[in-house]
Amino acid sequence: MNQMLNLNTYGESCKYKKVNILMARANPGQGFSPTVSGFAILEPRMSAPRPDAAAAAATAAAAADTDTPADTSASDGRQPDATLRRDMPPEEFRRWGHALVDWLADYPARVENLPVQSRAQPGELRAALPAAAPELGEDFATILADVDRLIVPGLTHWQAPGFFAYFPANTSGPSILGELLAAGLGVQGMLWATSPACTELETHVLDWLATLSRLPPKFHSSGAGGGVLLDSASSATLCALLAARERATAGAGNRLGAPAHPTLVAYTSDQAHSSVRKAARIAGLGDARLRVLPTDAAFTLPAVTLQRAIEADLAAGLQPFFCSVTIGTTSSMAVDPVAELATLCLAHGIWLHVDAAMAGNIALCEEFQPHFAGLAQADSYTFNPHKWLFTNFDCNCFYVADRAALTGALGILPEYLRTQASSSGAVIDYRDWQVPLGRRFRALKLWFVLRWYGAQQLRALLRDHVAMARWFGAQVQASDQFELLAPVHFSLVCFRHRAGNAFNARLLAQLNADGQIYLSHTVLNDVYVLRLAVGATRTEPRHVEAAWTTIQATAARLQG
Repeated sequence: MNQMLNLNTYGESCKYKKVNILMARANPGQGFSPTVSGFAILEPRMSAPRPDAAAAAATAAAAADTDTPADTSASDGRQPDATLRRDMPPEEFRRWGHALVDWLADYPARVENLPVQSRAQPGELRAALPAAAPELGEDFATILADVDRLIVPGLTHWQAPGFFAYFPANTSGPSILGELLAAGLGVQGMLWATSPACTELETHVLDWLATLSRLPPKFHSSGAGGGVLLDSASSATLCALLAARERATAGAGNRLGAPAHPTLVAYTSDQAHSSVRKAARIAGLGDARLRVLPTDAAFTLPAVTLQRAIEADLAAGLQPFFCSVTIGTTSSMAVDPVAELATLCLAHGIWLHVDAAMAGNIALCEEFQPHFAGLAQADSYTFNPHKWLFTNFDCNCFYVADRAALTGALGILPEYLRTQASSSGAVIDYRDWQVPLGRRFRALKLWFVLRWYGAQQLRALLRDHVAMARWFGAQVQASDQFELLAPVHFSLVCFRHRAGNAFNARLLAQLNADGQIYLSHTVLNDVYVLRLAVGATRTEPRHVEAAWTTIQATAARLQG
């Protein structure tokens, strides 16, 4: 059945007008057929067609038959080549920009009726794509039609209200618009001088978040520390470990490499994110000098366990230098006793890094502040607004107490990057706060989110997610078929059916195959655990209630 879409187009009078556009899908080689598609097709081509190969050959032949030399301006650069399409014309961009925004605006209602987890088979998309890139450009109508035909069936819908797997990666309207603006501006923020607004807005929104999260003053830009936006908490952990290594070796790690730090040892827990292990490998420690310490019955790292490990390494002539602890572990959202661990690290000169990738967002809510005790003694802290603060991936906040330690580890200044502003010491160059040189304008979307929602509404939404998770946890506790495997600290529920590991694996597979909801799993103390993480932007109580009903019904069906 054909669908109609109201689309804003820009008329000759420079005023927006509404038009009804037939939505169609492109059939390769056959033009457009009036089949259902999410995109509006205005016309087969919006601008002058490019010369095809035959026309180009004819032009060349005609030039060869005359006494006039062929025009070489296209290759020698003396005159512009009128046949080059340097970019999409503004009117065409406006037309398709409207179509794309309309598609995205309709997506939230549409996604609720799609299977949450993709049902695509390995290699399915590649088999449907041409073996080679096109020599001649295609109509944008064809490209957008292929989004529905090829791409959407291969998506797992992270923005679906029934998405409860892993952790959320929620986004929102203001965030999407901020990302669009950043893409359109196309600025490069590696230095203050390359786009001052890019740097200064980033510093400012990070200070806003530090205040909203009640972080210690040392993490604000007004002091010796400050924050930076990175791609993920994994990058933040790597940067923290490199800064700690250089502090421990007085810079010899960078100058001399691995021989400069043969005795360094780092610590984390068996519930910490895998990025800690990856960072240790990249930094030259290897698995052998990363102590992965056992956790207790609550899946947290006891201070006494860390203390014993430190004492054993000191006795062996090794140098403890780095410890990564967690507020909200990946598997179960367990909270390490940061204050106790911080006291130990401070006593031994160990860099303390606190990973709150998911849970850090809840620091906006005052009642959760006890979970964040001890941050005043941390050297670095990180959390991801792209998980639970309605800001699309990628957007990680990384704070350090001493920015000189970070820039000392990561800063390199070739002549081509020297600027008067940088030499003055009056500005921040964020290229020295990260591994890559180039930087995106991530701050725009975060600025849009913070301003459009406001702190009060953000807190209300976070509390609503926690309330839904607690409701689900209460249903599990009241059931004689299911049980909780970990406390519900924030918005994650770890539970299982009492029928055992094999049954829970079957249950998870069936739930995800049915497509109404999507869950993931972990293993805690050799027990196969189902994880339900509440946090998608449009998840409401009715979706969580429906998930519980679906889980019970599916389990009963599997049991026969």
